[in-house]
Amino acid sequence: METTAVREARGAEAQRLPAPPPSPAEPPAAPRARPRLIFRTQLAHGSPTGKIEGFTNVRELYAKIAEAFGIAPTEILFCTLNSHKVDMQKLLGGQIGLEDFIFAHVRGETKEVEVTKTEDALGLTITDNGAGYAFIKRIKEGSIINRVEAVCVGDSIEAINDHSIVGCRHYEVAKMLRELPKSQPFTLRLVQPKRAFDMIGQRSRSSKCPTEAKVSSGRETLRLRSGGTATVEEVPSEFEEEASRRVDDLLESYMGIRDPELASTMVETSKKTVSVQEFARHLDSVLGEFAFPDEFVVEVWAAIGEAREACG
Repeated sequence: METTAVREARGAEAQRLPAPPPSPAEPPAAPRARPRLIFRTQLAHGSPTGKIEGFTNVRELYAKIAEAFGIAPTEILFCTLNSHKVDMQKLLGGQIGLEDFIFAHVRGETKEVEVTKTEDALGLTITDNGAGYAFIKRIKEGSIINRVEAVCVGDSIEAINDHSIVGCRHYEVAKMLRELPKSQPFTLRLVQPKRAFDMIGQRSRSSKCPTEAKVSSGRETLRLRSGGTATVEEVPSEFEEEASRRVDDLLESYMGIRDPELASTMVETSKKTVSVQEFARHLDSVLGEFAFPDEFVVEVWAAIGEAREACG
């Protein structure tokens, strides 16, 4: 049997033994490498396939496409996704699916037309490319412009009565056209997209405005923002798509423009608010340059609410 003295001696010896070395610390987890986002592109009227990457907004996208084909960025009027045709359902908006193929439509012939405004509405829906060009997205059947055969969907509006509008946003151009006096002729200087042989003669006018085609492939899209950097996001939910479609319809009926990115931004803003008054204040802070009228904001709030109910 151990005596108390023996136990104390062993305890003292144990205290003199060196402590075991500490186990090596776990190395910090390496940051997840962001995948390179490389997109394929062609000129819509015909070209070899190029590859582009490293853009964060529409202007940078146009610059990358221009660099790939040795042209000036200002030659690009707009882009479509997965179709070389002037198809407004395939128009590049605020999102690009990670597997989408980008077709760039470049400047073709310039033409001037004279129009007499015999009614309040010309029958045009305007959008813009996010880089300084406004163009015609829709022509209403039976309208004033519908009777002017030289005017086509996809034509960029370069000047009104010799006043250049390059650099103006779509809502500014739509306002200028609305404010033109009735019964007086005016001139439009238009630039049509350069067309391949199989696209010559295409006018693409429809009395209906179909739902915007999805521009996503797979589960993620590249979201382009006019202010800020591009982000990879999940494909919009059913509610977000339906709400954005309804808001885009309201933009057309109130302002004569279509802009899926603007509609999507308004839907995102609504998710941060709980009342129409708060929604209006947030819109003023992020989209104040549009000066949306109160009745329009109320309609948008109601449309988003209806989309939420419809999608459960």
